[in-house]
Amino acid sequence: MYKFIVILATIIFRILGKVEIKNKEILPSEGGFILTCTHKGWLDVVFLGICTPRPIHFMAKKELFNNKLTSHFLTKIKAFPVNRDSPSPSSIKMPIKLLKSGEVVGIFPGGTRTTEDVSLKRGAVTLANLAKVPIVPAVYEGPANLKELWKARKATIIFGEPFFVNTNSKDEIVEFTDHLSEEINKLKTI
Repeated sequence: MYKFIVILATIIFRILGKVEIKNKEILPSEGGFILTCTHKGWLDVVFLGICTPRPIHFMAKKELFNNKLTSHFLTKIKAFPVNRDSPSPSSIKMPIKLLKSGEVVGIFPGGTRTTEDVSLKRGAVTLANLAKVPIVPAVYEGPANLKELWKARKATIIFGEPFFVNTNSKDEIVEFTDHLSEEINKLKTI
């Protein structure tokens, strides 16, 4: 179902708006990695899916899985639930398993949809450190909803250079999270 949704979304979004992708060539072509991105609305999830050549397993807040129909759909498009308020060890098991098996895990490190800058959470950096995979920072600029897309706004995805996290120190996890924030902010100026 993931491929079908990507093809359908590609057709719809290319008709309604323009999509620009920058630095796509630096995405790892094999092996697991974490794709982090700014999060304005649900359309950024769709645009990341159509702009990335490999399927993305998105971490999504568990509340989205409360409705059976929505839960079924999200599961079919490779999303999985995470309790943001009190993450447990099981919150780490699924993404680590995916990453170690060579899959791409999508994380919005700000933790919520917003048009403002927010402090990043440490989850992406922690997972990258545990799984020994790179983090790819990305920025989405464009419509946040269908109404904005209908106005034919252009969507741009900018990918940044992948980087690895390798530490046993909680202080360094914070430093790497700050580094991720800096990389995302640099991409916003491109």
